[in-house]
Amino acid sequence: MKRTRTRGDERTAGGNAPHRERFRRPFRLGAAVLMAGALLAAPIAPASAEPKPSLKELSDRVEKLHVEIETLTEQYNGQREKYKTAKKAADAAQKTLADSQADLAAKRAKAVMLAQNAYITGGLNRSLTFMQSDDPEKFLDRAATTHALETQQSEEVNQLLKAMDAATRAEAGAKTRMEELRTIVADLDAKRDKITSLVTKTESSLFRRALGEAGQPGTRAVRVNLPIPGTGKAAAAARWALTQQLKPYVWGAGGPSSYDCSGLVMAAFRRVGISLPHYTGDQWTAGRHISREEMRPGDLVFFYSDLHHVGIYIGGGMMVHAPRTGDVVRVAALGNRPFAGAVRIAD
Repeated sequence: MKRTRTRGDERTAGGNAPHRERFRRPFRLGAAVLMAGALLAAPIAPASAEPKPSLKELSDRVEKLHVEIETLTEQYNGQREKYKTAKKAADAAQKTLADSQADLAAKRAKAVMLAQNAYITGGLNRSLTFMQSDDPEKFLDRAATTHALETQQSEEVNQLLKAMDAATRAEAGAKTRMEELRTIVADLDAKRDKITSLVTKTESSLFRRALGEAGQPGTRAVRVNLPIPGTGKAAAAARWALTQQLKPYVWGAGGPSSYDCSGLVMAAFRRVGISLPHYTGDQWTAGRHISREEMRPGDLVFFYSDLHHVGIYIGGGMMVHAPRTGDVVRVAALGNRPFAGAVRIAD
């Protein structure tokens, strides 16, 4: 028999609904807590990570740094040549000052002696002395001598004034030169500190790795033996420079165990009896400028607009040079650097 649902049944059914809802709420709350915990535990990615420089960018930085090192090295070499010149001038000025002061002292003593002599011989009235003289001839001789002494005294005084002026000018010149020396030394120290800092940076592991991966110069070098044609001094200098391969580059070095670029050139030509300054700027003006087509082994080849790098041409578009910090003396193609010109030092 079908039972009719009463209001009481509805109340009973309705009374169970809140009971079921009480079981659903803890479940929903627990799920929410678990979801929030999962979100908090998940790693948070950075909003915008800094892009890492590419290998080419790192290599470009290294190249620019090495160019700066080479430029500073040649500035250092140039200042060192100026220091030598200023030191010679200062030494010469000091010697002039010492000589002038000695001359001044001698002339002052002689002037005092002449003044005393003039006082003794000409202190009395000459006409009275002549009248009272028993031997007028002797008096005239003595008067002539006194006149000569007075004339000589006047000349000595003039020389004394000139010596004083020369001594004063020499002293001022010496002081000026010494000030120049102090300025140059301070400048050299500043450049040395900057070069040292740059060298340290280039030797860092990051830059060494970048150079190695990019295959840039600075990787392992090998000795290259090439025949150098020619019998003159320039060819002999080039042949000797080849014997220095694999010796390390050190800024400011001129051998025998390490070199910078102008130091290698200086040492090679010194070996054949030709003296060159340790500075690319002076080496540029030390010989005859020639075209690229005229070049032959032993000519100097210069690079960059400020001439801060130099090598020795060995023929076939190749040169031997001391490249840069972290590298060694090696053979390289001219085309690896911006060519500035060539100079012939000797045949």
